[in-house]
Amino acid sequence: MYTIVTGAAGFIGSNLVRTLNARGERDIIAVDNLSRADKFLNLVDCEIADFIDKRDFLEGLESGEFDGAVDAVFHQGACSDTTASDGRYVMENNFRYSVALLEFCIAQDAPLVYASSGAVYGGSSEFREDRACERPLNVYGYSKFLFDQVVRRRLAEASAQVAGLRYFNVYGRSEQHKERMASVAWHFLRQYRATGKVRPFVGSGGYADGEQRRDFVAVEDVVNVNLWLFDHPDRSGIFNVGTGQAASFNDVAAAVVNACRAAQGEAPLALGELVSRGSIEYAPFPEGLEGKYQHFTQADIGALRRAGYSARFAPVEEGVGRYCRWLLEQAQ
Repeated sequence: MYTIVTGAAGFIGSNLVRTLNARGERDIIAVDNLSRADKFLNLVDCEIADFIDKRDFLEGLESGEFDGAVDAVFHQGACSDTTASDGRYVMENNFRYSVALLEFCIAQDAPLVYASSGAVYGGSSEFREDRACERPLNVYGYSKFLFDQVVRRRLAEASAQVAGLRYFNVYGRSEQHKERMASVAWHFLRQYRATGKVRPFVGSGGYADGEQRRDFVAVEDVVNVNLWLFDHPDRSGIFNVGTGQAASFNDVAAAVVNACRAAQGEAPLALGELVSRGSIEYAPFPEGLEGKYQHFTQADIGALRRAGYSARFAPVEEGVGRYCRWLLEQAQ
């Protein structure tokens, strides 16, 4: 019997495989698309039973190749580009593929834990797992939103677990291949190492310079939620996964700069001092993001807490600092 991880060579998927390994799991089938070949690096330190291309895996599901052979599916694979313009590709990759996996898991009584997204809330000012709050601003968010609606309709007929996790702004190890779509923490560290400064956006959407706010969540915490559900197969539903506390881009910028200062044996500085020294400098707001940008997100994690998940989430200063220390160690 196998545990399936789709998107296994990606950001969250590879962290999930690595943590499953740490728990003694080795019978893992990694499913992904390596047309971007350098993603294989995320799996080099992982133990898997097999690697299958996502198209071959879907064909195998349809032909019955995996019938009776699957313990659980962690569906992390998706096109995560929020600016993608090829809607047909996004819907085929994110929506249709997910529906096929759902059909398989329902038929096989196999638990399915899948990645949804905080992007389903889009233009909403309330971030609660409720249809009235769901207003995606791009086709990526729409693809996730639409699959969540299918899950809601099919949940009553599923005898095994089906759990959707609406990730907010995840950052951490193994995201380097995402490049433009990597977390702001990754981009800020690259900026600082290259120029000695980080550049949040100037004020927008009613927020002052760098004060746009997001719910930034460490990938370790995201993996912990996935595995908690794996350990509690009686919990089904759609759950937000964030810290429950928004932080500003200034908070992330300060955490990055101070992590770099600490690596050089220097004391941390407050935001105002970092700005006055030029370590933080504000960049113009991109025209292409007008009307497509979430200026504020903050996960309502009440449903997750009521389901029984009680572990703490790392605040930005702790989580981003830890991540930057790891990145700096890798660069040595």
